[in-house]
Amino acid sequence: MTRITDTTPGRTAMIDGRSFLFFSGFSYLGMHASPAFRELLAAGTARFGSVHPSSRISNLQLRLYEELEHALATLLHRQSAVCFSSGYLAAQAAVTYAHGKGELLYAPGVHPAICYPGAQLPEGSVQDWLSNIIDIVNQGDDHRYVLVCDAVHPLTATIHDFSPLQLIRKKVLVLLDDSHGVGLLGDEGEGITASLPENPALHYLITASLAKAFSLEGGFIAGHAADIAAIRKLPLFTASTPMIPANAHAFLHAREVFATARRTLRQRIQTFANLTAGIPALQHTHPLPVFAIRETATDEKTQQDERHTVQLDTHQHIYEYLLNLDTLISSFAYPDPQGARINRIILSALHTPSDLEILAEHLTRFYSSIQ
Repeated sequence: MTRITDTTPGRTAMIDGRSFLFFSGFSYLGMHASPAFRELLAAGTARFGSVHPSSRISNLQLRLYEELEHALATLLHRQSAVCFSSGYLAAQAAVTYAHGKGELLYAPGVHPAICYPGAQLPEGSVQDWLSNIIDIVNQGDDHRYVLVCDAVHPLTATIHDFSPLQLIRKKVLVLLDDSHGVGLLGDEGEGITASLPENPALHYLITASLAKAFSLEGGFIAGHAADIAAIRKLPLFTASTPMIPANAHAFLHAREVFATARRTLRQRIQTFANLTAGIPALQHTHPLPVFAIRETATDEKTQQDERHTVQLDTHQHIYEYLLNLDTLISSFAYPDPQGARINRIILSALHTPSDLEILAEHLTRFYSSIQ
């Protein structure tokens, strides 16, 4: 059941006048609730207003966007970058460009944002797909294929291992959506790019949303200068509204704010991993702030604590159990609203050690009761 709130959640969320610990959403660094970051946004709005009222191909250009794109290219160690008003639009521009460069070979479970219309996704795991794709590419022609994959799977808390691509011998374009890696992974928040294999046959194009880690509505594509120059000619770029300039301003001035929050988040991830090490239902094999809750065998029991009695049904009712304890986790079907519910615990840099201790205690009590 969907709950409604009138305020933006931070480490807590207000629902029907009650405060809940909030372990959902995707503001990993907690920037949307950071006073220092809000000051940067306010300064950007004061200087640039709410919108840049001109196209990115008009005869008057805002220097701020060039500065942002240079910073993004530098962060991802790419030759060039181009920014968009949203991550979804950036991904659609990237896959539209890639569609003209060869046959799109999609990995299983690719996010809809990076799918060209009519895309058919294969079944199975990404690692099996990577193993199989090597023979397909090596036996095909140069520049015939485009590999399309998410760098990080946020629903399963998985960072994909692209090292098998080192075995590819034919030139291929690799399009990666790193929306849930940029800002989190790497020493400077550069995302998956630091762990990609260096193979002269591989031609990378990386797209990402700025909303997930940085709390900024916007997105970008980074890659070879020739690719980015061609993407700038697409209607998805030329006919779209530019990114809000205050967002670009905040990003350019928030390096230290991002770094501090990233360090805090990594500490919180390690703390929670230690607190829940004895709970096998939690899946967390990578340094991401996402703890997936695996389904266990259905076993109804009644647990009595000092506050209430709650009927338990393992995976399905862990959400309701925690909700009755004023704790809200991520629990909904995605990206298909008709699919199975996915339960996850999502940490942010806003959470305190006490928040984590409380949640760990709730989880320990729940899973101890059904053993």
